[in-house]
Amino acid sequence: MPSLVDRIKSLVKRQSSKQKDQPKAEQPTTTQPKTDAHYFTPEKQVQPQNNQIQKPLKVYNRAAMQPTSSAATVTGTLTVALVNQTSSSQVYAYITGLALDNNNAVFLLQSDARTPYYPASPSSTGQALAANCAIPLGGPGNTVNATIPRLAGARIWFSQDKELTFLLNPGPGLVEPSVFNQSDPNYNTNFNFCEFTFNSAQVFVNISYVDFVSNLPVALTLNDTAGSVQHVGGMKPDGLATVAKGLRAQTAKDGRRWSSLIVQSGGKDLRALSPNSGITNNPDWFATYWTDYVNQVWSRYTTQPLTVDTQAQWDEVTGKVDSSGILDFGDGSRFAKPNSKDIFGNSTGPFATGSNAKTNAIIPRLAAAFNRSTLLLSNNTPNGTNPGQYYKADTTNHYSRIVHAANVDGLGYAFPYDDVSPDGGQPQEGAIFSFSPTKLTVTVGGNNAYAQ
Repeated sequence: MPSLVDRIKSLVKRQSSKQKDQPKAEQPTTTQPKTDAHYFTPEKQVQPQNNQIQKPLKVYNRAAMQPTSSAATVTGTLTVALVNQTSSSQVYAYITGLALDNNNAVFLLQSDARTPYYPASPSSTGQALAANCAIPLGGPGNTVNATIPRLAGARIWFSQDKELTFLLNPGPGLVEPSVFNQSDPNYNTNFNFCEFTFNSAQVFVNISYVDFVSNLPVALTLNDTAGSVQHVGGMKPDGLATVAKGLRAQTAKDGRRWSSLIVQSGGKDLRALSPNSGITNNPDWFATYWTDYVNQVWSRYTTQPLTVDTQAQWDEVTGKVDSSGILDFGDGSRFAKPNSKDIFGNSTGPFATGSNAKTNAIIPRLAAAFNRSTLLLSNNTPNGTNPGQYYKADTTNHYSRIVHAANVDGLGYAFPYDDVSPDGGQPQEGAIFSFSPTKLTVTVGGNNAYAQ
């Protein structure tokens, strides 16, 4: 998955247009977005690696940046305000991660929202936590202020009407809630999370729909020492209902499996999986969905050049489909036709990253262009189109289209490389960061959701 370094530089870069006559200091989005190894089948869930939090969800987690000489906070702790904007008094929060100032130990925050819990390695798999880590948020409108140390690979989880179950495996490894494993004790629980990193350099946080849309919307607000406020609005309380309605309408229109992505519990919509999540257990659902579109793209660029701005040291690179049917950008940057799994997942087939840095810089831009169906609109990507042109083709990532429309500000990762934007363009991913944070506010429930 793209590193935190790459994400921050990408966000900073979009504050102004690229200066062609200036040497580029930015690095490309190069790292693999997510792979099948990032989620866990029941068998994989009992085989964690030492000192790592297990990731049963195929999440887009970019908590990889190493601390720099600058300090995010003097004390090494951060206040996180957890706000209940649901209509329920049975809402719980959990904070998990790797403690950067404690040898990357597995970390959970205890229920008092202040005391760290560093679990010991159990002797066998599937063991219960030895501490209560469910933070009750109180009634609607209530705020609980939590204090956290510096964390990598961190998440803030929320559940409604029922506490979540986290288990421990030898390592220790933390077994987290899964939307893929129907035997997971949390499978029928209404839960959601946001991702963040808090290290000695900055706080970086985002909401994500890469795996699923929850019936428990999350919004973010980040304050810093300069008095600036950044905000990602998320969805209103009916966000899932809006997404589900859109998915069902799209199935009625094209006969594809969009409505099958909706997961129900007790006869009610519980969550909506992304197509990439849906095909994890159902690989045939969208098997031929992209075939005609990919063939049209390949036909176009057999006779015309495709220019990809790497937004990095290679600047613009040009490729064409050669006689062997490979989209060739030179220097070993060669792409076979992607299939549906490759396009929705961004990490397999021609979109699997490797040792060729130039190829790794092209992959995010090409993968994003496929998901947004812009490759037949312009011969230049990402700079040849803008968000108003995304998802207009009949064949497109309709999940992403519907999800963005359901957010009050249109922001949020809907596929792994959703942070690709034209130079100086409007970001789509719903990520915020600060080098001098004072407070992170995470609101759950969607009531009073607003766009900044």
